[in-house]
Amino acid sequence: MNFDLIVIGAGPGGYVAAIKGAKLGLKVAVIENIRAGGTCLNRGCIPAKAMIHASQLYKEMHEEAGLVGLAANNIRLDYSKIVDYKQETSDELVKGVEALLEGNGIQRIDGKGKLRSDKSVAVVDAEGNETVYTADSIILATGSVPALIPVPGIDLPGVLTSDGVFQMTDLPQKIVIIGGGVIGVEFATLFSNLGAQVTIVEALPRILQNMDKEISQNLKMILKKSGVDIHTGAMVKGISQTDGGLCVAFEEKEKPFTAEGDIVICAAGRKPYMDGLFDEGVEIAMKGKEIDTDETKAFETSHKGVYAIGDVVPGIKLAHAASAQGIYCAEYIAALKDGAAFDPSIDLSVIPACVYTDPEIAQVGLTEADAKDQGIPVKTGKFIMSANGKSLITHEERGFIKVVVHEETDQILGAQMMCARATDMISEFVTAISNGLTAAQMLRSIRPHPTYNEGITEALEDAAGESLHTVPRRRKK
Repeated sequence: MNFDLIVIGAGPGGYVAAIKGAKLGLKVAVIENIRAGGTCLNRGCIPAKAMIHASQLYKEMHEEAGLVGLAANNIRLDYSKIVDYKQETSDELVKGVEALLEGNGIQRIDGKGKLRSDKSVAVVDAEGNETVYTADSIILATGSVPALIPVPGIDLPGVLTSDGVFQMTDLPQKIVIIGGGVIGVEFATLFSNLGAQVTIVEALPRILQNMDKEISQNLKMILKKSGVDIHTGAMVKGISQTDGGLCVAFEEKEKPFTAEGDIVICAAGRKPYMDGLFDEGVEIAMKGKEIDTDETKAFETSHKGVYAIGDVVPGIKLAHAASAQGIYCAEYIAALKDGAAFDPSIDLSVIPACVYTDPEIAQVGLTEADAKDQGIPVKTGKFIMSANGKSLITHEERGFIKVVVHEETDQILGAQMMCARATDMISEFVTAISNGLTAAQMLRSIRPHPTYNEGITEALEDAAGESLHTVPRRRKK
């Protein structure tokens, strides 16, 4: 059977590309050997955020309710019910994706897809039967899997990746997390909220190394205040079993340390998943362990007519980045088929990053340090959320909003947020940067009171030296 487009993988990149292609008139098939939704819906974004939400409610019931005159007795934690809630949320969203695929006339092919040298795709189903399909264009969107660090004991029982964490039905009391990136700090937030003793061991100089330095420093203080023990610049040497569980041995500043836990979570990143993806004789150019693509041709690989998106290609590994690439790629393929000019509807150069800690973290574009490194003259504005009315009402006054503005053109270059609803509010700055808006243009908008969004106005006014609520200061250049 021949299609205009075959997509291998039904995660956030693959299913979005398929739906976009179908809406543009392409005959589309999606190959997936498990459930639709990929890591994001099944073993990543959605399960993690559902469990973090539950843990925050539990923490608020203990720590916040009394502050507003509410009292409850016998507050009880049933971890298995949290796991059920997580699963129900994922299941509902997966059903929605499956319905979207069906509703858009996309053929769902169950099995594992393998690209052959003649640009056909062989699919092996659960019974071992093989069927071959052909297409004018093929998108590889097979995603990624957790990476394991090469140290002794990494394969011991109780050493889990994120996949294993979501399968637990009992709450561990002591947890060691290897890795202080996004996955590591989110798990630390989740389990410390539920009362577990958590230790983070991070090899880099600070947690969230790729985020704004002030965000990293503030989060470290907040986590430590919540009882999380954090070791940075620490190299894991091995994991061993003890009578009570597991012990992680590491070196920090050339001194030996150990941390014990009921379980160890390896949150040291992810790697592209391409097992069995290429048949013998298929030649695809690689960049390290990832598929090399030509971004000027919508992520086309060295194999003409074959494209790759999401976690299997170099760049940011985020679900919304993969979805955006899927839209971009499908539009390019549809334009080629129709002989039309390619006019993408989406800007791939501005991708926000979000972390679902407490408070939430989000950033987009340049930080002040980035601008300095690139020799770009900037002015910055900052607003501390302890002066925000909504933040005081909800007792979420920790954090800040910071904006980076071009000194000469007044264009918005970046924003960093660490506050309640940061992951929702960052989109305003994504829109601003994508459309070349200036700080003055953003200030024309009236943001309602009382809202967290008012902090955006305050930060912009501070950058302009016009804030009504902050002490005047000299601008940074």
